[in-house]
Amino acid sequence: MEWLGFAGTLITALGSLIAVIVTNRANNEKMLHQMEINQERMKAEMEKAQAVTDTKIQELTREVREHNNFAKRMPVLEEKISVANHRIDDLEKGQNK
Repeated sequence: MEWLGFAGTLITALGSLIAVIVTNRANNEKMLHQMEINQERMKAEMEKAQAVTDTKIQELTREVREHNNFAKRMPVLEEKISVANHRIDDLEKGQNK
């Protein structure tokens, strides 16, 4: 009769062990699935952020090029203004004679 008590205890222990194993596996699969979903979301967010960054860099590059072009043209304009001022001065001197 003692073996029946032992067998009952053993069966209960095995049943509990099996239940724990099944529950842990189910939870692990659920967590892995959730992690995969989170990784996909993070990847999508990073791609969006990279696209925004790329767009901003392109816009800044365009603005720098415009500025550089303006900076190249400015000395030319200054020289033309200087020449025009000299011509105006010469004309004014010619009228005052």
